[in-house]
Amino acid sequence: MGHIELARWADLILVAPASCDTIAKFAAGLADDLLSTLYLATKAPVWVAPAMNQQMWAAKPTQRNLNTLVEDGVHVIMPEAGSQACGDVGLGRMPEPEDLAEQVKNYFHQAQRAIAEKFGLLAGKRVVITAGPTREAIDPVRYISNHSTGKMGFAIAAACYSAGAKVTLLAGPVSLDTPNGVRRINVSSAIKMLDESMHQLEEGCDVFIATAAVADYRVAEVAEHKIKKAGDELNVSLVKNPDIVATIAQQSKRPFMVGFAAETRNVEEYAAGKLVAKKLDMIACNDVSRADIGFASDQNAMTVFFAEQYQMEKRDLEKASKQEIAQQLVEAIHDALHHEIEPI
Repeated sequence: MGHIELARWADLILVAPASCDTIAKFAAGLADDLLSTLYLATKAPVWVAPAMNQQMWAAKPTQRNLNTLVEDGVHVIMPEAGSQACGDVGLGRMPEPEDLAEQVKNYFHQAQRAIAEKFGLLAGKRVVITAGPTREAIDPVRYISNHSTGKMGFAIAAACYSAGAKVTLLAGPVSLDTPNGVRRINVSSAIKMLDESMHQLEEGCDVFIATAAVADYRVAEVAEHKIKKAGDELNVSLVKNPDIVATIAQQSKRPFMVGFAAETRNVEEYAAGKLVAKKLDMIACNDVSRADIGFASDQNAMTVFFAEQYQMEKRDLEKASKQEIAQQLVEAIHDALHHEIEPI
């Protein structure tokens, strides 16, 4: 039967607009058309978005029927106030379709989040991620930076949240929207990113993922005012910035450490060296000299190495979207966290 098939197929039924007549039928349990039979035959959540004349909305029978629907578990989306087609002004206008769609999306997102927090790959874990570049000021106008866009780090933040983790994203200066559900803290320089990383470590951190392209050097003395052009050369003295991921890894209560290596040659060799030198648990490396997966690209390809004590073979993540790569990295982190560590 058609209405039974529809009733079983739907994950949620939204009636928009819901007229007085429809609301009355639902409240009375009538089944004399497709919509009313669908309502009675479904186990899915039912939402109604009433739309009618302001006086019809305020009428006692309508309000009585709405109360019955609420008691029956129906979610009523309140109408908006404004001018109506009949010329009246008041409550009764249906919210915009985009607003209704957003409410439905949020409902499913919350449901998925509840499942992820209980059964996700990183359920209950607190994850801190650094992403994007840093800017090292030369004067109030100029700075030293790099080509990182933060896309990979933001994709990983979204994937960790979807896996049930509580995620804090320490973002350098990038033009990206914050992933849904992720707590974002904006930072600029390497020093500020390190300070905030240490603060997050004190608050509690299970996994630290360092995707940020932190500037290796900063200006020794930042000019108080804009430096004016004078001559053909400008000499600027640089000093080395602290290594954020190595500093976190050296702490007594260190989290599971994930590093990144963006190289232009000898990619795997350099990555393996960083894994050991910085005392990381896992490192993901890629060749940023490739135009198809380098900075600003929506695609990536990586090789993942694990510390020796995990006794896990390296993983090659073939070229895919950064969202897909992020999901594979979450799976790799999960596997390492649940892998029995061999003594070294």
